[in-house]
This record gives sequence, structure tokens and C-alpha cells, in this order.
Amino acid sequence: MSFASIRAVTLKYGEKVILSNCSLEVKEGAITCLIGLSGAGKSTILRLLNGLRMPDAGSVIVQGVDLGTLRPRDLIDFRRKIGFSFQFAALFDSLSVGENVALPLREHTKMSNAQIDEVVMRTLDSVGLANVRDRMPAELSGGMLKRAGFARAVVTNPNLVLYDEPTTGLDPIITHVLTDTIKRQREQLDGTVVVVSHDLDSIFAMADYVAMLFEGAIIAYGTVDEMKRSPNPIVQQFLQGSEVGPIPL
Repeated sequence: MSFASIRAVTLKYGEKVILSNCSLEVKEGAITCLIGLSGAGKSTILRLLNGLRMPDAGSVIVQGVDLGTLRPRDLIDFRRKIGFSFQFAALFDSLSVGENVALPLREHTKMSNAQIDEVVMRTLDSVGLANVRDRMPAELSGGMLKRAGFARAVVTNPNLVLYDEPTTGLDPIITHVLTDTIKRQREQLDGTVVVVSHDLDSIFAMADYVAMLFEGAIIAYGTVDEMKRSPNPIVQQFLQGSEVGPIPL
């Protein structure tokens, strides 16, 4: 069953066309990973899915709702159902880890301080960070910062969680930890996940479905095994990291 869909979307930044007649189905309860060249527009698709960007043409449907039809206030309310883990965690330096994770609860719920503290501790514990609640972001390693960002993204129990480059610049051990964390969070939330990543090993370990974006459109979609067996030479060149093939260098 489809949880969200991007239908024949065109989107431009000024005169530059980022997406052109782009369509993608996000299956409910699955982890869908987006791959493609740098600058292809993968992160733009995440921003379409949570309503931070609107298409110039086409539509974005999430849980049966066309985001383009929502009034600004309703869009803000709808966005509360969606968690977003930014590429560089985007924690507030002046707030402790616990305070950062608590922010969505303080802004969007009427929970008491005691209830918020309980949920924050439970969420931090789920990503292995219960012991750093009172530390400041500057005191954390890169992997810990990412996990803190994960915790903030899921603290409100969203239906959809979006991860933008969750393992970029991290060593293989921490990458493995973060990949397992994303899989575990999806199971705990019983939700739907979309991940943008360049890390093929991580993608192959967590993805239920993989979609490849190339020149503004999704050119291939399927399970990990289906993508690995894809007859599309562009897909094969990308997966193999080869200099030889139709992708211009």
C-alpha cells in the first residue's frame, strides 16, 4: 500500500530544473532509500514530502492528502506527523541534548514537564544516548550527534521519518550503528521511512526498496536484489562506481 507519492512533479530553482516529471511511490511501513549523483535532487524530494517545498507542477500526496491544497496553518499541523533528521543533525548549540530532543514536544504538545522528561529519556535510550542527556552538542562525537538528531526526529512518534545523508563522513563502525538504529526505529514506530544516502553498503543493509534519481526523474525502482540485477546501464555504472558508462563525468 502506498503511504506517499510524488506524481509527475517538476520543480525548479530559478531557471535550473531540479525535477522533471518525477514520480515516486513510498510504500507504507517500508524503508525506501533514494540514491543518485550529488546534486541530483534527492534532498529536494525529502523537502517535497514534508511540505518544505512545493512543486511547480504535479502533486505530492501523503496519507491521501495533497500537500498543495493545504493552507499554511494546516500544512504546519500536518508536518507534525513527519520527522526529519537533517544531514548535519542541526541541533541548537545553546541547548543540551535533552533540551534539543524535547523541543518538538514543547512546541507541539501539551505534555507536562515530567511527561516530556520521561519521553525524552525513553527516546534517547532507544538510540543509546540516555547518558548524554545533559551534555551540550559540542561535547558529542559525529555519530552521537547524528543519533541525537534521530531522537529528535522520532520523539513525537511520527508516521513518516525522513533521513538526509545519515551516515555521511562517518567511519564504518558508526555507520553500521546508525544503519541498525534506523531499522530499529522503524520497527519501534511501525512507521514509514525515506532515506537519502550515498552509502551503498548501508542502503543494501536497511532498504526494503531503492529508487534511483537521475537527471530529474526516478529511472529505476525496486528491492535491493532487483536494483542489483537491473539491466539499466546507468544503475549498474552507479552501483559499481565505474568510470565507464553512460553517466557523464
